[in-house]
Amino acid sequence: MTSEVMENDNKTLDSGTLTDLFVNLQKSSALLSTEEEQTFLNGLLQSKELNALVNIHSKILSNVERKRFFPVPALSDGMQVLADVLELIYQQPRRSSDCQELFLMLQKPHLQGLLCAHDAIAQKDYYPRLPDIPVEDDEEEQTIKVVQLVKSNEPLTGTQSAEPIVGATIKTDELTGKIVIARVMHGGAADRSGLIHVGDEVVEVNAISVEGKEPNDVLDILQSSEGTITFKLVPAECTMNVRESKVRVRAHFDYDSSTDPYIPCKEAGLDFKKGDVLHIVCQDDQYWWQARKEGDKHMRAGLIPSRALQEKRIVHDRGMKKDEDEGLCFVPVVAEEGLSCSPEPVRCLLGADNKNKTKKIIYDTAENDDFDRELIATYEEVAKLYPRPSVFRPIVLIGPPGVGRNELKRRLIDTDPVKFQTPTPFTSRSMKPGEVDGKEYFFVTRQQMERDIDEGKFIEFGEYKGNLYGTSTSSVEAIVHAGLVCILNPHYQALKMLRTPLLKPYIIYISPPSLDVLKQTRMAHHARSTFDVNNSRGFTEDEFQDMIRHSERIKFLYDHFFDETIVNADLADAFSKLLAAVNRVESEPLWVPASWVQ
Repeated sequence: MTSEVMENDNKTLDSGTLTDLFVNLQKSSALLSTEEEQTFLNGLLQSKELNALVNIHSKILSNVERKRFFPVPALSDGMQVLADVLELIYQQPRRSSDCQELFLMLQKPHLQGLLCAHDAIAQKDYYPRLPDIPVEDDEEEQTIKVVQLVKSNEPLTGTQSAEPIVGATIKTDELTGKIVIARVMHGGAADRSGLIHVGDEVVEVNAISVEGKEPNDVLDILQSSEGTITFKLVPAECTMNVRESKVRVRAHFDYDSSTDPYIPCKEAGLDFKKGDVLHIVCQDDQYWWQARKEGDKHMRAGLIPSRALQEKRIVHDRGMKKDEDEGLCFVPVVAEEGLSCSPEPVRCLLGADNKNKTKKIIYDTAENDDFDRELIATYEEVAKLYPRPSVFRPIVLIGPPGVGRNELKRRLIDTDPVKFQTPTPFTSRSMKPGEVDGKEYFFVTRQQMERDIDEGKFIEFGEYKGNLYGTSTSSVEAIVHAGLVCILNPHYQALKMLRTPLLKPYIIYISPPSLDVLKQTRMAHHARSTFDVNNSRGFTEDEFQDMIRHSERIKFLYDHFFDETIVNADLADAFSKLLAAVNRVESEPLWVPASWVQ
């Protein structure tokens, strides 16, 4: 018997093994010294308790054995690892052919789709999610869950005040008057526990009943607590685990939570500046999203106004009444869905432009600033675009007339006339003696040009002295496909035609400095006015004023299109910044509209 038991020692112990052991025991009864021992072993081997334990043991061992053939995922963030690998490859000053091949392969949509599917499975993010099993009503018994959390520097708050506690917000239920969990902050202690959900009713905190208390009373209890905090909660009727979103957006406005009177919890707010990239982790609330700054290692998310809420605010701000005498706009007091604004004078930037005389032709699309004013820029979904060998993004210089775009463009092209090219414009005028078709202009008939304009083939166009002039999309594409860098300085309204997934331009706004600095620097360098046909005089006071007003107008309408702003106070310094920007576009992954990389 002893040898047979030893042979089974390395096998999975199951009911069959017990049966064999019992049979062998019957055959080898002589080995037992007394009948009492034999009776004991017979009863033990036939007992239901032992057989049940053996069955559990065998199932555990079989599950362990099965995992050897079906391994669990090693990680659940494959897409993040892919992005990190792409970053590391680009940080290498010299990349081998294998690295280059890997870099291109990792950008393939099929591979990225496979990794997304892998992450979804690893995170058990399965669809559809089945609802919780309904619990039968029992008037005498109520389910209570006890949750213990370690007090940390995270907010738990009511609707009016806040203190850093556990990473959740509370409120008084309007119907029942009870204290309930209003929001669980992603990445906070409450969220990490997985035990606290929106809608849970708070019954006790550290053995103190909260019945009849206000949220601020609960906060007082939490403030006086040290170390572990114990909650007694009545679970919400329906709880769902909300997965963390992977959406990234670029903010087109500044936000300071400390000055926002409507945020549910100021301490939970996330401040950001225009141009910051935010990781939106939760969009469940109609008016308040949860987000982190991209690259921020802080685990807990913060509250930011949703797109819907921010659009409402902008619409309210644009419902202005212009003061004819002072040129000011006043925001009316409004109250809609909890949103109100106080009267506050702001400088009106919606007046008509002054028309400037210029010796150069401005190719512009039909004026439609009224439409552009209605564009509400809040957040734009973005993704990283990685530079590719011999495929360069067009560089677009935007700015008011006279700010120095033409000079910056000329200097940039002079650094490498082969690499940096500007598209040849089209015209319907007749060819002059000495001109070559395709050099100064592409000469076409007016009928052909009008037909191409109607078909949307021109980035910008205009009429001058009865002749049409314009820049076509195909001429820009030709430069890009030739492996060169296309340099453009179009009218600002051309941005609507240029900023497309096909061209993927990098848009740099050339801004004038303040009025005093503008006058000082231009006069110190004896700058010639670009508004003078003969280029024989300096800028006038009115021209300086017009440049500033025009700049404000462009920024008001289109600054959400700009990838970078360069202030041209000193031409040499501005050109140095322009060169750095061009090098950055060629060598670094940059954030672009998400539709450009899909």
